[in-house]
Amino acid sequence: MSARVRRLARVRTAMGAAGVDALLLSLGADLPWLTGYEAMPLERLTMLVVPADDAAVLVVPQLEAPRVQPDPEVFGIRPWKEGTDPVATVARLVGGRRRLAVSDRTWATFVLALQQALPGRSWGVASSVTGPLRAVKDGEEITALAAASAAADRVAEALLSGDIRLVGRTERDVSDEIGRRLLAEGHDRVNFAIVGSGPNSASPHHAPGGRVIGAGEAVVCDFGGTLGGYCSDTTRTVFTGEPPAELAELYAVVQEAQAAAVDAATVGTACEDVDRVARDRIAGAGYGDAFIHRTGHGIGLEEHEEPYIAGGNRAPLVAWHAFSVEPGIYLAGRWGARIEDIVVATPDGPRSLNRSRHDLVVTA
Repeated sequence: MSARVRRLARVRTAMGAAGVDALLLSLGADLPWLTGYEAMPLERLTMLVVPADDAAVLVVPQLEAPRVQPDPEVFGIRPWKEGTDPVATVARLVGGRRRLAVSDRTWATFVLALQQALPGRSWGVASSVTGPLRAVKDGEEITALAAASAAADRVAEALLSGDIRLVGRTERDVSDEIGRRLLAEGHDRVNFAIVGSGPNSASPHHAPGGRVIGAGEAVVCDFGGTLGGYCSDTTRTVFTGEPPAELAELYAVVQEAQAAAVDAATVGTACEDVDRVARDRIAGAGYGDAFIHRTGHGIGLEEHEEPYIAGGNRAPLVAWHAFSVEPGIYLAGRWGARIEDIVVATPDGPRSLNRSRHDLVVTA
């Protein structure tokens, strides 16, 4: 039995438990997770119709159909021609089924058209069914995530060793080099390459620009891409020169908080408790207000997916959840620091997929 056949069986079981009669999967990761086909974000509708009680069918534009690798054990293919109405095709496949769940990222224009074509139905989000299933990775997925993380680590080591020169270059130039190196290490595409230097290191999602990196600055580099369909994501912070005592102290707090949160990420521990471990360490050192984001997010086919390592998420970690652990401290207008690894909750304890160095590195 293939991985996708097993996934479809799990989806049908979850649909029954959730009282969903049909899933309507369009843009987003649910579609490639079940079919291997990633829909282009076109004005032409692509939608996998998964009834709880009948065969799944992929409604796809005729010009896109050659890109679909058939998998008849999982789904059939229904190409639609220009000038025909794919919404009507989906409505016919749905038939009289009443309780529907649609991909979270389906374009609003298609959701509204489907609601008009299928009046009197109840509507929900597909992630209520698929999210918890996709969060638990199978062996092939863990292997793919490990390969992506190892490739990103090789780029991180180039940064930490000084092979990626920083001083005198713009953030954008360094970001571009990180992206090129991700591709050279096997990634199929670059998803992001954040480079924040000096005061910009205090902006967690800083867009790298024309600022020239100088000596005596913190530089936060957060980057990742997609390799074999699965994502990498890692962050390392370096300092261009001898770090002042205050920055070294701040970084040591981040390093301790990150290590403690990784150790806490055991099967059965609530996501919010892992977040609290990192947050308590940082707050105890007097930087509580400077930790301005959650501790982590799930990762897989998407950069951000379930489970979210955040306050208020009382769901327990399950064996083979994969997620980031990335606490940070950000002092606006001055500097910031973050350390990020991808971690897998295994029955034998947390396993970090990222292995590059965590100490504060002095580089140029």
